[in-house]
Amino acid sequence: MSSGPRSMLCIYKLNPGAEEKFRPLIKAHWPTLNAVGLAGPEPVKIWRGENKKGDITYIETFQWKDADAPRIAHQTPEVMKVWEPMGPLLAGMDFLEIEPATL
Repeated sequence: MSSGPRSMLCIYKLNPGAEEKFRPLIKAHWPTLNAVGLAGPEPVKIWRGENKKGDITYIETFQWKDADAPRIAHQTPEVMKVWEPMGPLLAGMDFLEIEPATL
């Protein structure tokens, strides 16, 4: 992986009935990271998915500005105001650092 911006794929599996409370948090996520100088230059993209059982998942792609940004984010009150309320709304989450595949 490069030393510059880090591309992320974030998967948020919602608890039943949590979507109404989750939506404003995911909407605020990247703007908050960007406002505190932790986001890379690539714009955020957010998708919503629902499986046949009705389970809802949100998928977000964004960039950290560098490898230190996630650590700094955990120490940044503005970011924690978004992250902390997310936890109880989620049945699971996964964060993957991604890069284009060389095939």
